[in-house]
Amino acid sequence: MTGQIYFGLDVYASAGSALSESMKPAKLFPMFLKLSARPCLVVGAGTIAESKIGSLLEAGGRVRVVAPEGTPQVRSWAYSNAIEWQQRPFQPDDLEGMFLVVAATSSTELHERIFDQATQRGVLCNIVDVPPLCDFYYPSVVQRGALQIAVSTAGQSPALAQRLRKQLEDQFGPEYEEWLAQLGEARAKLFSTNMNPEERKRLLHEDAGEEAFEAFLRNRRHSNRSE
Repeated sequence: MTGQIYFGLDVYASAGSALSESMKPAKLFPMFLKLSARPCLVVGAGTIAESKIGSLLEAGGRVRVVAPEGTPQVRSWAYSNAIEWQQRPFQPDDLEGMFLVVAATSSTELHERIFDQATQRGVLCNIVDVPPLCDFYYPSVVQRGALQIAVSTAGQSPALAQRLRKQLEDQFGPEYEEWLAQLGEARAKLFSTNMNPEERKRLLHEDAGEEAFEAFLRNRRHSNRSE
């Protein structure tokens, strides 16, 4: 009897371990992607899809939308030729030649079909709010000009990602946009000279240091008072 109990515990422990492994989020490769002129498909044109379309347009993507109905903003984009809008249901051929697809509809069955078809064609897929049907996730992002700080929880807790983003927004204020622009100009000047690479590297890190940032803030406050 004791042996049977131990055997049962071993099986339970193994099953629990396997379940725990299967529930671990996939290891993600963090990167910032250039979407300029890349063909992107969005299936759905409601409020949620609208936000995804907007972010793809902002990144320079060439966006095609497939949906029978759309929000006023989607209609406006289509009217101004900012997007191509096919007012009809999704068809598998819509994925041909696409770099990525984002789907936000009310149909679970359609979402599963889109993911399967995208996988077969090697098209990156994001089914909004369905982590198992995503090749990539939308992170919570702090944007300060060219500075972007992205937070991802691999779909496990978007609420935590949003909270951390708010904390980072307080830590990295709007002044970082102006400072980074100055750093970019200084970097371009340094690379335009025949300076020793090690010396250039030292100056670049010095320019981006805490003391340099404090000096920038002092000069900024002085300029604002002068105005």
